[in-house]
Amino acid sequence: MSETKKRIGFNAFEMNCVVHQSPGLWRHPRDRSRDYCRLGPWLDLARTLERGLFDGIFLADVLGVYDVYGGDARAALATAAQVPVNDPLLLVPAMAAVTRHLGFGVTANLSYEPPYGFARRMSTLDHLTEGRIGWNIVTGYLDSAARAAGRPQQAAHDDRYELAEDYMAVLYKLWEHSWDDDAVVADRARGVFADPDRVRAVRHEGPHFKLDAIHLCEPSPQRTPVLYQAGTSPAGRAFAGRHAECVFVSGPSAAVLRPRVAAVRAAAVAAGRKPDSLKVYALATIVTGATRQEARAKHAEYRSYADIDGALTLLSGWTGVDFSQLDRDATIAHVENDAGRTALENVTRADPSRRWTVREAAEHVALGGAGPVFVGDAVEVADQLEAFAQTTDVDGFNLAFAVRPETMIDVVDIVVPELQRRARYRTTYDEGALRHKLFGEGAKLRAPHAGATYRGPNRQT
Repeated sequence: MSETKKRIGFNAFEMNCVVHQSPGLWRHPRDRSRDYCRLGPWLDLARTLERGLFDGIFLADVLGVYDVYGGDARAALATAAQVPVNDPLLLVPAMAAVTRHLGFGVTANLSYEPPYGFARRMSTLDHLTEGRIGWNIVTGYLDSAARAAGRPQQAAHDDRYELAEDYMAVLYKLWEHSWDDDAVVADRARGVFADPDRVRAVRHEGPHFKLDAIHLCEPSPQRTPVLYQAGTSPAGRAFAGRHAECVFVSGPSAAVLRPRVAAVRAAAVAAGRKPDSLKVYALATIVTGATRQEARAKHAEYRSYADIDGALTLLSGWTGVDFSQLDRDATIAHVENDAGRTALENVTRADPSRRWTVREAAEHVALGGAGPVFVGDAVEVADQLEAFAQTTDVDGFNLAFAVRPETMIDVVDIVVPELQRRARYRTTYDEGALRHKLFGEGAKLRAPHAGATYRGPNRQT
């Protein structure tokens, strides 16, 4: 294997609920998703991922319920399609306490989260994890979330990104500018903990947010958490080019993802950054076993538990299209709406060579979501991962589970050693914060990232 080929990284794609992206699999006799309300299984998962040298665990979240399918939440409740769902942030300190290196990417919807309190919450997590926290920036895609927040419907797709720009400016000022690195002197003799001359109020007056306040937290190890983002629409790409450090992409094939990855890297260049300043992770699911026969049997077994109604419930929520109104053998057509545009393009116009029926789309997303499923023994799966990474120029994979925790244990015990043998996967963690582990350039944001421009004169790089 050529030494010039870059290392492949893994994130575990999880959610604090029963059904994340494999509806029906909670019924599998080896699945433990019903234990999502207990802390023990999450701690065990964190230990497993750290043993497997994963970059991190990425905790998805959604506000609101999937009520597009059939016009109400009945199907979502019956199939447990991301409801009930608990807060992802509350898992992090406990998982951090039983690990030393594993990163934590958490999803929080800025459309319904005032920036001042959110800045404190993320700084707190950065302190408690000793610099291992990241934030997945999302703007929402469900009208049910807007109604839960007292609004008639969600804002228009591109308008949400305009709000996000103003939101980020507030956060950068709080995280990067309010406190000097040496503001905390903790001088017992003088009785001075923080030097008032080294702390300043943030004053912001933008189109959406106004603020006059001191950040409530002293500087955390990373100050700004590692910034994750998942939108690959034109507005999402432009936002990612300015702000994201890690981008999650999803699509059914390498052919679909290759131009999206290139477009995201081009957006970073347009924002004055290098194309490799972004780590791009592709959604995927791995089904593996000691032999190819075992892997294929396991895959067939998993498929037998898939819930098509649950898959269509998720797909309707992601795309804003009520698939209950369509014949399952009908071809899916593209419509413009304010839900997740990329999710709909995956099954309409992303790949001109393929037209999806409702049934085909549901069967595809029923195991692990919109990404590919790699099936085989260690060698076969490693071959598929390498080929996919080479074709698409992704840096790694955001791995969804089929059966919890079996999927991740199989990846750690079977696939990781084969990738290490090929020198395509880390064999040890670097010391330091999550940002340093990912990019090797220290714990803090560095120019020309937009957030670094907010840093005051007495900040360390």
